[in-house]
Amino acid sequence: MRRTLVWAALALTCGLASAQTLRLPSGGANLLAAPPAGAREADHITAVVNSVPITANEVRDRAASVERQLRERGEAVPPRDALLREVLELLVVEQAQLQRAEEVGIKIEPAVLDQAEAAVAEQNQMDLKTFRERLAREGMDSSRLREQIRRQITLQRLREREVEATLRVTDRDVDNYLQSQPAAPVGPEEVNLGHILVALPERAAPAEVASRLARAMRASERASAGEDFAKLAQEFSEGPERQQGGAMGLRTADRYPELFIESTRSLKPGEVAGPVRSGAGFHVLKVLERKSTTTAPVDATVTQTRARHILLRASRQTTPQAATEQMRNWRNDIVSGKADFATLAREHSQDGSAKAGGDLGWANPGLYVPEFENAMNALAPGEVSEPIISRFGVHLIQVLERRQTKLGLNEKRDAARPQVREAMLERAYAEWARDLRAKAYVEYREPPR
Repeated sequence: MRRTLVWAALALTCGLASAQTLRLPSGGANLLAAPPAGAREADHITAVVNSVPITANEVRDRAASVERQLRERGEAVPPRDALLREVLELLVVEQAQLQRAEEVGIKIEPAVLDQAEAAVAEQNQMDLKTFRERLAREGMDSSRLREQIRRQITLQRLREREVEATLRVTDRDVDNYLQSQPAAPVGPEEVNLGHILVALPERAAPAEVASRLARAMRASERASAGEDFAKLAQEFSEGPERQQGGAMGLRTADRYPELFIESTRSLKPGEVAGPVRSGAGFHVLKVLERKSTTTAPVDATVTQTRARHILLRASRQTTPQAATEQMRNWRNDIVSGKADFATLAREHSQDGSAKAGGDLGWANPGLYVPEFENAMNALAPGEVSEPIISRFGVHLIQVLERRQTKLGLNEKRDAARPQVREAMLERAYAEWARDLRAKAYVEYREPPR
């Protein structure tokens, strides 16, 4: 694994786009100015939120992480001063929320941190021991990583408790949404891209750049010749989608890096682009599917999926690594015919579907969490997934069948409800975050002279 992939796996701890950011008050532009010559690396307190300090080093570290994420996604990086100001305010908002979480008694269990850390290692295609060793060589020990994860999970649980748990979506809300859609029934196009990443380390020597480019070109030529892209992704890719055969899942253009959209804009399904280069390395892209979405399912026909799963939750007795290894053994037994999926689910799954052999019934798109649904959507009927880690635990998934269904009134409401809830949730969260930030006492401090 290369350095860019380590930091890509930490995206959940350092995003700017999803955070509620607020502008600094007048005069805040110099709060992060460099100290005088000779003291450039010295740390200092740059802000105090209630009684908790935020240091300049914290701001610089987070800004460096954000900058890596933007470059790896092929997005523009703001000017340094602007980025530091945005990150400082992000940390102020985050600290106010962490203090609120402590007030209401939110604590993150060690088993949850174990599971989340294992998920990051899995995204980087390595076991936890190897992942920690690699982090140590790059200057980040596992305790620092776990603290970042703990903060992120704490913020998510606080949002769930104080915003999501209080949100109610009524049938009237959904009906008003449906009635507002007929004038513009067709929404933005969705694209499912296959992705192979040949990673390139920072400051790579010309010989290594040439070697990695040649590897990406071999993958591109074989994909263009019609070879199975999923198998090529398993062979060549160093990206997080590798275990899903490179499939990134249907999503609108704004959920892809601009570089990916520009490179594939004129391509038809089945065509290949690349290699194209970003800060992360060389990318080979294949258009797997294009479809126009309907913003409101007024006359919608949707693809429903019937799947079953086995779920193992992390605990003191069962680590995420042990659960993943057990799932791999069960998968091998199922695929070879030595074991029956439904029987294993009834005997071992730690989920309410266990009694039904893991059968989850028919589901509309958007019902499951993204990590589960993306893996499920990549499976053909009868196919069994590799172990998948989600926020609930480790899953083994089998798709039983799919069908096209025209929705009745109740189904239309059910299909539209997640869109309505998401829109209401974003507004509610923004208002809640602004209110919490306004109640916090924030003191900005000038750097020492």
